[in-house]
Amino acid sequence: MIEVHELTKRYGGKTAVDRLSFTVRPGQVTGFLGPNGAGKSTTLRMILGLEAPAGGAATVSGVPFRSHSRGLRHVGALLDAGQVHGGRTATAHLSALARSNGISPRRVEKVLHEVGLADAGRRRIGGFSLGMKQRLGVATALLGDPPVLMFDEPVNGMDPEGVLWMRRLFRRLAAEGRTVFLSSHLMSEMENTADQLVVIGRGKLIAAESVREFAARSTSLGVVVGTRQAAELTAVLTAAGASVEPEGSAGAEKLVVTGLPTDRIAALAFEHRILLTELTARAPSLEEAFMELTADSIEYQAGQTR
Repeated sequence: MIEVHELTKRYGGKTAVDRLSFTVRPGQVTGFLGPNGAGKSTTLRMILGLEAPAGGAATVSGVPFRSHSRGLRHVGALLDAGQVHGGRTATAHLSALARSNGISPRRVEKVLHEVGLADAGRRRIGGFSLGMKQRLGVATALLGDPPVLMFDEPVNGMDPEGVLWMRRLFRRLAAEGRTVFLSSHLMSEMENTADQLVVIGRGKLIAAESVREFAARSTSLGVVVGTRQAAELTAVLTAAGASVEPEGSAGAEKLVVTGLPTDRIAALAFEHRILLTELTARAPSLEEAFMELTADSIEYQAGQTR
């Protein structure tokens, strides 16, 4: 388990992490979301003792990470796949870590096989693609067979097969009862992989809840209604208290209705003899909820070009 309590970090006059508190529990994949500059990487580094907080504390299995001797047996982490000595082979890199952490050398061959690098163990890391370096980073995290695992943007540079493999790996690790904490900008991956979310903006906690609960916060939820009598239906639904807008480029033949459930819309259309060609409840969107709830926390916003 990872526990963060009132964690704070400042760089000069800038507060990167602001009294942040959350818990990452075992047996599930917890996603870590936030806009660029939100403080995610800084938080991960403080959990691992790589940055000293200005206030608060972070513990792994009840104690600060630095209190764990032979750390790879307790926490496996992939923060930056590029931070490896390019002149070493993958086997040499993992063997050195295994020796310093009291890990059996047999684990080196095992984790290389598990991440798909069994045939690349004697190759120098400097010649690896980004996707291969990511796999090596995962192998490093798994080396000590730890109960807690942390990954920062692990699917960068991965091909579709690699992304699917990563997704299945995270789910399997959580099913084994491990604590899996995953930071990513890819909403599709969070929807397909994570059970819980921790969402931050400008270093502050925005939400700590299930993926389903967070997605349901989106105000874009509604019902898509197709009809060739859009003007008449809009008047009827508006009078009943709904909000009605045309859907994108579909023009006036498709409407997005909020404020009324599908059965009420259908009943009103039937009552006023309006033919419907579609009546579909929109599923909650994680991406829409994220964009809405972090809108005030985006540090760098692009302007519109003309």
